[in-house]
This record gives sequence, C-alpha cells and structure tokens, in this order.
Amino acid sequence: MTPEPASPPVGDAARPGRAASVFDVAKAAGVSHQTVSRVLNRHPSVRPATRQKVLDAMRELRYRPNLAARALVTSRSRIIGILSTSSGEYGPAATISAVEAAARGRGYSVTIAGADGLDQTSIDEAINHLVDLSAEGIVVIAPQSQVLASLSRRSFDVPYVTLQTLSTVGDAELDLDQVEGARLATAHLADLGHRRIGHLAGPSDWVDAASRVAGFRAELASRSLPDDLIVSGDWSAASGYRAGRELIARGATAVFSSNDQMALGLLHAASDAGVAVPAALSVVGFDDTPEAEHYLPPLTTVRQDFAESGRRCVALLLGEHEPPPSVLPTLVVRASAAPPA
Repeated sequence: MTPEPASPPVGDAARPGRAASVFDVAKAAGVSHQTVSRVLNRHPSVRPATRQKVLDAMRELRYRPNLAARALVTSRSRIIGILSTSSGEYGPAATISAVEAAARGRGYSVTIAGADGLDQTSIDEAINHLVDLSAEGIVVIAPQSQVLASLSRRSFDVPYVTLQTLSTVGDAELDLDQVEGARLATAHLADLGHRRIGHLAGPSDWVDAASRVAGFRAELASRSLPDDLIVSGDWSAASGYRAGRELIARGATAVFSSNDQMALGLLHAASDAGVAVPAALSVVGFDDTPEAEHYLPPLTTVRQDFAESGRRCVALLLGEHEPPPSVLPTLVVRASAAPPA
C-alpha cells in the first residue's frame, strides 16, 4: 500500500495568517484526508456520522475549499453562471442574491454576466463569457420577452434554467406564479368592495409585468368588473407618480401596483392630490420590499419567496429533483387598503 502523505504539525493550523488545510480538517475530525476529499465532493460512500464530523471540523477551523485546485483534480469548475439583464430592480436583484446563497450552500461559486443590451449579440456574448469560464450551468434572470426569444434561437453547451414561464425557453423553468400574485392583490381590493380598480402596470416587454396584467384582468373578469383602468410605468417611483395622477383623475378608488416602487410614487401622487390613503384610495403593491412596511401608510403587498425560488432554481439546475411546481406568492395585509368610503 502507498502510505498517505504526512499531515503537517498540529500547531500550523493555529498559526496566525495561515488558512486551515485539508490535513488540518482531517486531523481535527479524526479521519484521513481522502475522507475529507470525499465529503467535499459529496461522495455517497461516506457515512452520515463521518460526514457530519468532517463538516463540524471545517466549520470550527473556518476551512475554505480551494475551488481552483479542486477544479484541476475533478475537471469540474463548481461554478454556476448567472445571465442577468435587469439586476437594478428589486425582484431580479433579490433573485440573484437567493441563487448565490443557494449555490454557496452546495459548494458552488457564482459568477454574473450582465448583458450590455437586449439584442441577440449581447445575449450571446454574455452566455459565451460564462461558458468560457467553465460554468457548469447557467441561471437566466432575464425577464424581458425579447431576451427569452433570443435564448430560444441559440444552442447551449451547458444546462440552464430560466425563471420565466415561456414554454419554449430553457432546459427547465422555475415558475414564479405572477398571475396568481396579481389575482391575490386584485381579489383583496374587490373583496373590500371596490368596483373601480386600476392597475399600475410594469413595462410591456417584461414577462412578469404581462403576467400580472393577465392576472389582474382574469380576476376582474371572474367578478364581471371592468378592466379599463390600466396605465403603464417603468418600475420606478417617478413613473408611479405620473401614472398615479392619471389613475386618480380617471376615478379609480383602488389601485394594484405591479411593484412596490411604483406604489410609492402612487402614494406621493395621492398626497399631492389631497386624496387620503386608504380612506379615499386603496393601494396594493407587489414584491414586499424591505421598505414597504415603512411606507405611509404601511403598504399591503404581494410577497414573493425569493429565497425559496433561489433554492429550487439551483436544485433544478443541478438535477437534484424534477421540475418543481410553482413558487406561490402570499398577500401581506397592512394599512394601505380599506373598504371604499
């Protein structure tokens, strides 16, 4: 038998400035360094109790795997790529953060490629960049319809997952049920007794915005209520202010806003018009941003579970289970909606 390499002196692990090694972890856990390697690579032959001892030792020693070295040995980069076209808005940014957290929990690092534009060339360049970095899979966080169309026209060298619901796109799709979220918001306003309900919609080229319009219309149709009060914004509070003034002028007694930022602008527009919220105008947002509960009044909104969508997205990309069902939103009731005066 070939003898195992000798472990370094125990005291080295405690030396200031020196990072713990595989040998340090092995000594602390009372196992061989090959066992530590098997744990790092999620080998099924390691017993659960042994695996836990190794993980505990890693945590105690603050051990950080050298991903570059592991890639050389395993021929795997353990990198997940993210294609992003809209990281500035809350929803995409929260999704990126959730995917990063889920990937780290599985021993993967994440690299993000932001497309310079929404055209085919820009999308291809961003994807090729991720492939050149040896990404093992790609998460597509690109909610514009033209981007999804671009994806459907090219081939991929690696598996990828989209967070949209277009059936022609992606190896797999994680469905964040935007239609159901919009129906929840609209139903809440209708249940309060409102009959002139407006919708402050997002940009028409966003799949999520179009899905929320569809949910708004479907819920009103199920109640035989008119759906003619729809004004579009660009996700910003400023556009919410402009659209809000129009909706108020057209006699809306309640408004479902396609995101919380535009709802903020709507609240400002109501204040400037002398329209009290919720006494004279009810408002429901979408996303449940961290600031929503501090609006004046605190905003009733639809919460999306970004952490859960990130976990499911990475699990789906890594083939850990079959495509999951939709991630369902929930309604968070606060003080911005009330029965009509």
